[in-house]
Amino acid sequence: MVSHSDSRRQVLSWALYDWANSAFATTVMAGFFPVFFSSYWSAQNSAAENTFKVGAINSISSLAVVFLAPVLGAIADQGSRRKKFLVFFAYMGALSTISLTVVARGEWQVAALLYVLGAIGFSGANTFYDALLVGVSPPRERDWVSALGFGLGYLGGGLLFALNIVMVRFPGFFGLHSSEQATRLSFVTVGLWWILFSVPLMLWVKEPVYGRKAVSGLQATRLGLLQLKSTFREVRRLRTVFLFLVGYWLYIDGVDTIVRMAGIWGISIGLDQKDIVLALLLTNFVGFPAALLFGKIGQSIGPRPAILICIAVYITATIGAAFISSGRDFFVLAIVIGLVQGGVQALSRSYYARLIPEDKSGEFFGFYNMLGKFAAVLGPILMGLVALWTNNPRVSIVALALLFLAGACFLMLVDESKGRKDALGLEGI
Repeated sequence: MVSHSDSRRQVLSWALYDWANSAFATTVMAGFFPVFFSSYWSAQNSAAENTFKVGAINSISSLAVVFLAPVLGAIADQGSRRKKFLVFFAYMGALSTISLTVVARGEWQVAALLYVLGAIGFSGANTFYDALLVGVSPPRERDWVSALGFGLGYLGGGLLFALNIVMVRFPGFFGLHSSEQATRLSFVTVGLWWILFSVPLMLWVKEPVYGRKAVSGLQATRLGLLQLKSTFREVRRLRTVFLFLVGYWLYIDGVDTIVRMAGIWGISIGLDQKDIVLALLLTNFVGFPAALLFGKIGQSIGPRPAILICIAVYITATIGAAFISSGRDFFVLAIVIGLVQGGVQALSRSYYARLIPEDKSGEFFGFYNMLGKFAAVLGPILMGLVALWTNNPRVSIVALALLFLAGACFLMLVDESKGRKDALGLEGI
Protein backbone atom coordinates (compact mmCIF):
# COMPACT_ATOMS: atom_id res chain seq x y z
CA MET A 1 0.00 0.00 0.00
CA VAL A 2 1.47 3.35 -1.08
CA SER A 3 1.15 6.09 1.53
CA HIS A 4 -0.26 9.51 0.65
CA SER A 5 3.12 11.18 1.21
CA ASP A 6 4.91 8.61 -0.96
CA SER A 7 2.30 9.08 -3.68
CA ARG A 8 2.74 12.87 -3.67
CA ARG A 9 6.53 12.51 -3.71
CA GLN A 10 6.25 10.22 -6.75
CA VAL A 11 4.01 12.70 -8.55
CA LEU A 12 6.31 15.66 -7.89
CA SER A 13 9.41 13.62 -8.80
CA TRP A 14 7.77 12.53 -12.05
CA ALA A 15 6.66 16.08 -12.93
CA LEU A 16 10.12 17.51 -12.22
CA TYR A 17 11.46 15.56 -15.19
CA ASP A 18 9.45 17.92 -17.41
CA TRP A 19 11.18 20.81 -15.63
CA ALA A 20 14.49 19.06 -16.39
CA ASN A 21 14.19 18.30 -20.10
CA SER A 22 12.22 21.36 -21.21
CA ALA A 23 15.45 23.37 -21.03
CA PHE A 24 16.57 21.48 -24.14
CA ALA A 25 13.38 22.45 -25.99
CA THR A 26 13.66 26.14 -25.12
CA THR A 27 17.38 27.00 -25.00
CA VAL A 28 18.65 24.50 -27.60
CA MET A 29 15.86 23.59 -30.03
CA ALA A 30 13.97 26.87 -30.23
CA GLY A 31 16.69 29.25 -29.12
CA PHE A 32 20.43 28.98 -29.57
CA PHE A 33 21.20 25.97 -31.77
CA PRO A 34 19.71 27.36 -35.04
CA VAL A 35 21.30 30.77 -34.47
CA PHE A 36 24.73 29.48 -33.41
CA PHE A 37 24.70 26.90 -36.21
CA SER A 38 24.25 29.62 -38.82
CA SER A 39 26.55 32.22 -37.28
CA TYR A 40 29.39 29.98 -36.05
CA TRP A 41 29.41 26.28 -36.95
CA SER A 42 28.24 26.83 -40.54
CA ALA A 43 28.98 30.53 -41.04
CA GLN A 44 30.82 29.80 -44.30
CA ASN A 45 27.55 28.81 -45.99
CA SER A 46 24.65 30.95 -47.16
CA ALA A 47 21.51 31.59 -45.14
CA ALA A 48 19.47 29.44 -47.54
CA GLU A 49 21.91 26.53 -47.18
CA ASN A 50 21.86 26.79 -43.39
CA THR A 51 18.07 26.92 -43.30
CA PHE A 52 17.99 23.73 -45.37
CA LYS A 53 20.59 22.07 -43.14
CA VAL A 54 18.79 22.89 -39.89
CA GLY A 55 15.53 21.61 -41.38
CA ALA A 56 17.21 18.40 -42.52
CA ILE A 57 18.85 17.90 -39.13
CA ASN A 58 15.49 18.20 -37.37
CA SER A 59 13.86 15.85 -39.88
CA ILE A 60 16.56 13.19 -39.37
CA SER A 61 16.19 13.28 -35.58
CA SER A 62 12.39 13.16 -35.84
CA LEU A 63 12.42 10.23 -38.26
CA ALA A 64 14.79 8.33 -35.97
CA VAL A 65 12.35 8.72 -33.10
CA VAL A 66 9.40 7.79 -35.35
CA PHE A 67 10.99 4.39 -35.91
CA LEU A 68 12.46 3.94 -32.44
CA ALA A 69 9.59 5.05 -30.18
CA PRO A 70 7.03 2.28 -30.74
CA VAL A 71 9.70 -0.44 -30.79
CA LEU A 72 11.37 0.71 -27.58
CA GLY A 73 8.00 1.22 -25.90
CA ALA A 74 7.00 -2.35 -26.63
CA ILE A 75 10.36 -3.69 -25.42
CA ALA A 76 10.17 -1.66 -22.20
CA ASP A 77 6.70 -3.01 -21.40
CA GLN A 78 7.92 -6.59 -21.67
CA GLY A 79 10.69 -6.16 -19.15
CA SER A 80 9.28 -3.34 -16.97
CA ARG A 81 12.22 -1.19 -18.03
CA ARG A 82 10.60 2.18 -18.60
CA LYS A 83 12.80 3.97 -16.05
CA LYS A 84 15.98 2.39 -17.33
CA PHE A 85 15.24 3.41 -20.89
CA LEU A 86 14.26 6.91 -19.76
CA VAL A 87 17.52 7.36 -17.87
CA PHE A 88 19.56 6.05 -20.81
CA PHE A 89 17.97 8.44 -23.31
CA ALA A 90 17.98 11.39 -20.91
CA TYR A 91 21.70 10.99 -20.19
CA MET A 92 22.45 10.53 -23.90
CA GLY A 93 20.59 13.77 -24.63
CA ALA A 94 22.18 15.71 -21.79
CA LEU A 95 25.74 14.60 -22.51
CA SER A 96 25.33 15.26 -26.24
CA THR A 97 24.12 18.77 -25.42
CA ILE A 98 27.07 19.44 -23.12
CA SER A 99 29.43 18.20 -25.85
CA LEU A 100 28.23 20.96 -28.20
CA THR A 101 30.37 23.38 -26.22
CA VAL A 102 33.63 21.90 -27.58
CA VAL A 103 32.65 21.90 -31.28
CA ALA A 104 34.93 24.27 -33.16
CA ARG A 105 34.00 26.91 -35.73
CA GLY A 106 33.17 25.41 -39.12
CA GLU A 107 32.57 21.88 -37.78
CA TRP A 108 28.87 21.89 -38.61
CA GLN A 109 28.80 18.13 -39.25
CA VAL A 110 29.91 17.41 -35.66
CA ALA A 111 27.42 19.93 -34.29
CA ALA A 112 24.67 18.34 -36.38
CA LEU A 113 25.51 14.84 -35.12
CA LEU A 114 25.50 15.92 -31.47
CA TYR A 115 22.23 17.80 -31.94
CA VAL A 116 20.59 14.75 -33.54
CA LEU A 117 21.74 12.58 -30.62
CA GLY A 118 20.44 15.19 -28.18
CA ALA A 119 17.07 15.38 -29.93
CA ILE A 120 16.78 11.58 -30.03
CA GLY A 121 17.57 11.51 -26.31
CA PHE A 122 14.97 14.19 -25.63
CA SER A 123 12.17 12.55 -27.62
CA GLY A 124 13.11 8.96 -26.76
CA ALA A 125 13.05 9.65 -23.02
CA ASN A 126 9.66 11.34 -23.36
CA THR A 127 8.15 8.06 -24.61
CA PHE A 128 8.97 6.38 -21.30
CA TYR A 129 8.25 9.47 -19.22
CA ASP A 130 4.71 9.60 -20.65
CA ALA A 131 4.26 5.86 -20.10
CA LEU A 132 5.12 6.25 -16.38
CA LEU A 133 2.11 8.55 -15.95
CA VAL A 134 -0.23 5.59 -15.47
CA GLY A 135 1.92 4.32 -12.59
CA VAL A 136 2.29 7.55 -10.60
CA SER A 137 -1.35 8.63 -10.57
CA PRO A 138 -4.80 7.03 -10.40
CA PRO A 139 -7.21 7.74 -13.29
CA ARG A 140 -9.13 10.43 -11.40
CA GLU A 141 -5.94 12.51 -10.89
CA ARG A 142 -4.26 12.01 -14.27
CA ASP A 143 -5.49 15.24 -15.83
CA TRP A 144 -4.04 17.27 -12.95
CA VAL A 145 -0.77 15.30 -12.75
CA SER A 146 -0.20 15.50 -16.51
CA ALA A 147 -0.88 19.25 -16.38
CA LEU A 148 1.53 19.63 -13.45
CA GLY A 149 4.29 18.09 -15.57
CA PHE A 150 3.68 20.41 -18.51
CA GLY A 151 3.30 23.40 -16.19
CA LEU A 152 6.63 22.76 -14.47
CA GLY A 153 8.17 22.18 -17.91
CA TYR A 154 7.10 25.61 -19.10
CA LEU A 155 8.36 27.24 -15.91
CA GLY A 156 11.68 25.39 -15.70
CA GLY A 157 12.47 25.69 -19.41
CA GLY A 158 11.50 29.35 -19.38
CA LEU A 159 13.60 30.19 -16.32
CA LEU A 160 16.79 28.66 -17.69
CA PHE A 161 16.16 30.14 -21.14
CA ALA A 162 15.74 33.58 -19.56
CA LEU A 163 19.02 33.14 -17.68
CA ASN A 164 20.79 32.01 -20.86
CA ILE A 165 19.50 35.04 -22.79
CA VAL A 166 20.83 37.36 -20.07
CA MET A 167 24.18 35.51 -20.17
CA VAL A 168 24.49 35.99 -23.93
CA ARG A 169 23.45 39.66 -23.86
CA PHE A 170 25.59 40.60 -20.81
CA PRO A 171 28.51 38.11 -20.74
CA GLY A 172 30.75 40.43 -18.72
CA PHE A 173 28.34 40.36 -15.78
CA PHE A 174 28.97 36.60 -15.51
CA GLY A 175 32.74 36.90 -15.90
CA LEU A 176 32.64 35.74 -19.52
CA HIS A 177 34.63 37.23 -22.39
CA SER A 178 32.03 37.19 -25.16
CA SER A 179 28.53 36.21 -26.25
CA GLU A 180 30.09 33.27 -28.06
CA GLN A 181 31.53 31.94 -24.79
CA ALA A 182 28.18 32.55 -23.07
CA THR A 183 26.35 30.56 -25.75
CA ARG A 184 28.76 27.66 -25.33
CA LEU A 185 28.26 27.77 -21.56
CA SER A 186 24.48 27.76 -22.11
CA PHE A 187 24.71 24.30 -23.68
CA VAL A 188 26.53 23.10 -20.54
CA THR A 189 23.86 24.58 -18.25
CA VAL A 190 21.12 22.80 -20.20
CA GLY A 191 22.83 19.42 -19.87
CA LEU A 192 23.53 19.85 -16.16
CA TRP A 193 20.00 21.14 -15.53
CA TRP A 194 18.60 18.09 -17.37
CA ILE A 195 20.69 15.64 -15.33
CA LEU A 196 20.17 17.34 -11.96
CA PHE A 197 16.37 17.51 -12.09
CA SER A 198 16.11 13.95 -13.44
CA VAL A 199 17.47 12.61 -10.15
CA PRO A 200 14.15 12.74 -8.21
CA LEU A 201 12.46 10.56 -10.84
CA MET A 202 15.33 8.07 -10.69
CA LEU A 203 15.15 7.87 -6.90
CA TRP A 204 11.46 8.00 -6.06
CA VAL A 205 9.30 7.07 -9.04
CA LYS A 206 8.51 3.36 -8.89
CA GLU A 207 8.42 1.22 -11.99
CA PRO A 208 4.85 -0.12 -12.43
CA VAL A 209 4.71 -3.91 -12.63
CA TYR A 210 1.76 -5.67 -14.23
CA GLY A 211 2.35 -9.27 -13.25
CA ARG A 212 4.65 -10.19 -16.10
CA LYS A 213 7.66 -12.35 -15.35
CA ALA A 214 11.06 -10.68 -15.43
CA VAL A 215 12.85 -11.49 -18.68
CA SER A 216 16.32 -10.91 -20.05
CA GLY A 217 17.14 -8.04 -22.37
CA LEU A 218 17.20 -10.32 -25.45
CA GLN A 219 13.90 -11.93 -24.49
CA ALA A 220 12.36 -8.51 -23.87
CA THR A 221 13.51 -7.39 -27.32
CA ARG A 222 12.07 -10.47 -29.04
CA LEU A 223 8.78 -10.29 -27.13
CA GLY A 224 8.60 -6.53 -27.62
CA LEU A 225 8.94 -6.81 -31.40
CA LEU A 226 6.24 -9.48 -31.48
CA GLN A 227 4.05 -7.27 -29.31
CA LEU A 228 4.64 -4.31 -31.60
CA LYS A 229 3.24 -6.28 -34.52
CA SER A 230 0.09 -7.07 -32.56
CA THR A 231 -0.20 -3.44 -31.41
CA PHE A 232 -0.61 -2.30 -35.01
CA ARG A 233 -3.58 -4.63 -35.25
CA GLU A 234 -4.94 -3.53 -31.86
CA VAL A 235 -4.81 0.19 -32.72
CA ARG A 236 -6.76 -0.51 -35.90
CA ARG A 237 -9.26 -2.64 -33.97
CA LEU A 238 -9.69 -0.21 -31.05
CA ARG A 239 -11.91 2.27 -32.86
CA THR A 240 -11.91 4.73 -29.96
CA VAL A 241 -8.11 4.86 -29.77
CA PHE A 242 -7.87 5.10 -33.56
CA LEU A 243 -10.32 8.03 -33.75
CA PHE A 244 -8.52 9.85 -30.94
CA LEU A 245 -5.10 9.39 -32.57
CA VAL A 246 -6.34 10.72 -35.92
CA GLY A 247 -7.90 13.76 -34.23
CA TYR A 248 -4.82 14.27 -32.04
CA TRP A 249 -2.52 14.13 -35.05
CA LEU A 250 -4.55 16.83 -36.82
CA TYR A 251 -4.84 19.35 -34.00
CA ILE A 252 -1.38 18.74 -32.54
CA ASP A 253 -0.02 19.35 -36.05
CA GLY A 254 -1.55 22.83 -35.76
CA VAL A 255 -0.08 23.30 -32.27
CA ASP A 256 3.43 22.22 -33.31
CA THR A 257 3.30 24.25 -36.52
CA ILE A 258 2.65 27.38 -34.49
CA VAL A 259 5.56 26.52 -32.16
CA ARG A 260 7.98 25.95 -35.05
CA MET A 261 6.74 28.54 -37.54
CA ALA A 262 5.78 31.46 -35.29
CA GLY A 263 9.28 32.96 -35.43
CA ILE A 264 9.75 32.89 -39.18
CA TRP A 265 6.12 33.97 -39.67
CA GLY A 266 6.69 36.95 -37.37
CA ILE A 267 9.82 37.93 -39.29
CA SER A 268 7.98 37.60 -42.62
CA ILE A 269 5.39 40.17 -41.52
CA GLY A 270 8.09 42.59 -40.37
CA LEU A 271 8.29 42.02 -36.60
CA ASP A 272 11.53 42.59 -34.67
CA GLN A 273 13.54 39.47 -33.70
CA LYS A 274 13.86 40.74 -30.13
CA ASP A 275 10.07 40.91 -29.82
CA ILE A 276 9.78 37.36 -31.13
CA VAL A 277 12.28 35.97 -28.56
CA LEU A 278 10.57 37.80 -25.72
CA ALA A 279 7.20 36.49 -26.90
CA LEU A 280 8.60 32.94 -26.74
CA LEU A 281 9.63 33.54 -23.14
CA LEU A 282 6.23 35.03 -22.38
CA THR A 283 4.47 31.96 -23.77
CA ASN A 284 6.47 29.75 -21.41
CA PHE A 285 5.67 31.77 -18.30
CA VAL A 286 1.97 32.09 -19.16
CA GLY A 287 1.92 28.38 -19.96
CA PHE A 288 2.92 27.40 -16.41
CA PRO A 289 -0.19 28.54 -14.47
CA ALA A 290 -2.45 27.97 -17.50
CA ALA A 291 -1.46 24.29 -17.77
CA LEU A 292 -2.24 23.80 -14.06
CA LEU A 293 -5.56 25.58 -14.49
CA PHE A 294 -6.57 23.36 -17.39
CA GLY A 295 -5.61 20.32 -15.33
CA LYS A 296 -8.24 21.38 -12.80
CA ILE A 297 -10.72 22.17 -15.58
CA GLY A 298 -10.13 18.70 -17.01
CA GLN A 299 -10.84 17.16 -13.61
CA SER A 300 -14.01 19.23 -13.28
CA ILE A 301 -15.66 18.92 -16.71
CA GLY A 302 -13.65 16.09 -18.24
CA PRO A 303 -10.58 16.21 -20.49
CA ARG A 304 -12.40 16.07 -23.83
CA PRO A 305 -14.54 19.21 -23.29
CA ALA A 306 -11.46 21.00 -21.95
CA ILE A 307 -9.43 20.00 -25.04
CA LEU A 308 -12.25 21.28 -27.25
CA ILE A 309 -12.12 24.63 -25.40
CA CYS A 310 -8.38 24.82 -26.14
CA ILE A 311 -8.99 24.02 -29.81
CA ALA A 312 -11.66 26.73 -30.02
CA VAL A 313 -9.17 29.26 -28.65
CA TYR A 314 -6.57 28.14 -31.21
CA ILE A 315 -9.06 28.57 -34.07
CA THR A 316 -9.90 32.07 -32.85
CA ALA A 317 -6.20 32.93 -32.39
CA THR A 318 -5.12 31.73 -35.85
CA ILE A 319 -7.87 33.75 -37.51
CA GLY A 320 -7.14 36.83 -35.40
CA ALA A 321 -3.40 36.55 -36.07
CA ALA A 322 -3.95 37.67 -39.67
CA PHE A 323 -4.83 41.13 -38.38
CA ILE A 324 -1.86 41.81 -36.05
CA SER A 325 0.33 44.74 -37.03
CA SER A 326 2.81 45.34 -34.19
CA GLY A 327 5.04 43.74 -31.58
CA ARG A 328 2.40 44.50 -28.97
CA ASP A 329 -0.17 42.52 -30.96
CA PHE A 330 2.31 39.64 -31.19
CA PHE A 331 2.69 39.66 -27.39
CA VAL A 332 -1.10 39.44 -27.03
CA LEU A 333 -1.09 36.50 -29.43
CA ALA A 334 1.70 34.85 -27.40
CA ILE A 335 -0.35 35.22 -24.20
CA VAL A 336 -3.44 33.70 -25.83
CA ILE A 337 -1.44 30.76 -27.18
CA GLY A 338 0.32 30.32 -23.82
CA LEU A 339 -3.06 30.04 -22.09
CA VAL A 340 -4.00 26.89 -24.01
CA GLN A 341 -0.76 25.35 -25.32
CA GLY A 342 0.13 23.49 -22.14
CA GLY A 343 -3.51 22.63 -21.50
CA VAL A 344 -4.09 20.93 -24.85
CA GLN A 345 -0.82 18.98 -24.54
CA ALA A 346 -1.38 17.87 -20.94
CA LEU A 347 -5.03 16.93 -21.34
CA SER A 348 -4.36 15.04 -24.58
CA ARG A 349 -1.78 12.92 -22.75
CA SER A 350 -4.02 12.18 -19.77
CA TYR A 351 -7.10 11.55 -21.97
CA TYR A 352 -5.13 9.08 -24.10
CA ALA A 353 -4.01 7.31 -20.91
CA ARG A 354 -7.68 6.67 -20.13
CA LEU A 355 -8.26 4.92 -23.44
CA ILE A 356 -5.34 2.46 -23.54
CA PRO A 357 -4.46 -0.75 -21.66
CA GLU A 358 -2.35 0.29 -18.66
CA ASP A 359 -0.02 -2.71 -18.86
CA LYS A 360 0.80 -1.77 -22.47
CA SER A 361 1.26 1.94 -21.86
CA GLY A 362 4.84 1.96 -23.17
CA GLU A 363 4.01 0.65 -26.61
CA PHE A 364 0.80 2.68 -26.92
CA PHE A 365 2.61 5.85 -25.87
CA GLY A 366 5.27 4.90 -28.40
CA PHE A 367 2.60 5.29 -31.08
CA TYR A 368 1.40 8.50 -29.45
CA ASN A 369 4.89 10.01 -29.56
CA MET A 370 5.43 8.68 -33.07
CA LEU A 371 2.41 10.70 -34.21
CA GLY A 372 3.83 13.68 -32.34
CA LYS A 373 6.97 13.40 -34.46
CA PHE A 374 4.85 13.32 -37.63
CA ALA A 375 3.17 16.54 -36.49
CA ALA A 376 4.02 19.87 -38.12
CA VAL A 377 3.93 18.21 -41.54
CA LEU A 378 0.59 19.36 -42.91
CA GLY A 379 0.63 22.76 -41.20
CA PRO A 380 3.80 24.22 -42.77
CA ILE A 381 2.73 22.96 -46.21
CA LEU A 382 -0.70 24.56 -45.80
CA MET A 383 0.86 27.83 -44.67
CA GLY A 384 3.28 27.81 -47.59
CA LEU A 385 0.59 27.09 -50.18
CA VAL A 386 -1.69 29.81 -48.83
CA ALA A 387 1.21 32.29 -48.78
CA LEU A 388 1.98 31.49 -52.45
CA TRP A 389 -1.66 31.56 -53.49
CA THR A 390 -2.45 34.88 -51.79
CA ASN A 391 1.05 36.37 -52.08
CA ASN A 392 0.52 37.43 -48.46
CA PRO A 393 2.29 35.46 -45.67
CA ARG A 394 0.20 37.30 -43.10
CA VAL A 395 -2.93 35.27 -43.87
CA SER A 396 -1.12 31.95 -44.21
CA ILE A 397 -1.55 31.18 -40.51
CA VAL A 398 -5.34 31.17 -40.96
CA ALA A 399 -4.98 27.84 -42.82
CA LEU A 400 -4.14 26.17 -39.50
CA ALA A 401 -7.73 26.71 -38.38
CA LEU A 402 -8.67 23.90 -40.78
CA LEU A 403 -6.41 21.45 -38.92
CA PHE A 404 -7.85 22.43 -35.54
CA LEU A 405 -11.41 22.14 -36.85
CA ALA A 406 -10.79 18.71 -38.40
CA GLY A 407 -9.10 17.49 -35.21
CA ALA A 408 -12.08 18.64 -33.14
CA CYS A 409 -14.47 16.74 -35.41
CA PHE A 410 -12.62 13.46 -34.89
CA LEU A 411 -12.36 14.12 -31.15
CA MET A 412 -16.14 14.52 -30.96
CA LEU A 413 -16.50 10.95 -32.24
CA VAL A 414 -14.46 9.47 -29.37
CA ASP A 415 -16.52 7.39 -26.90
CA GLU A 416 -14.43 7.25 -23.71
CA SER A 417 -16.59 4.68 -21.90
CA LYS A 418 -16.42 2.28 -24.83
CA GLY A 419 -12.71 2.93 -25.23
CA ARG A 420 -12.00 2.16 -21.57
CA LYS A 421 -14.05 -1.05 -21.77
CA ASP A 422 -12.12 -2.16 -24.85
CA ALA A 423 -8.79 -1.31 -23.18
CA LEU A 424 -9.68 -3.37 -20.09
CA GLY A 425 -10.39 -6.28 -22.38
CA LEU A 426 -6.84 -6.11 -23.73
CA GLU A 427 -4.98 -5.84 -20.40
CA GLY A 428 -2.95 -8.89 -19.59
CA ILE A 429 -3.29 -10.36 -23.08
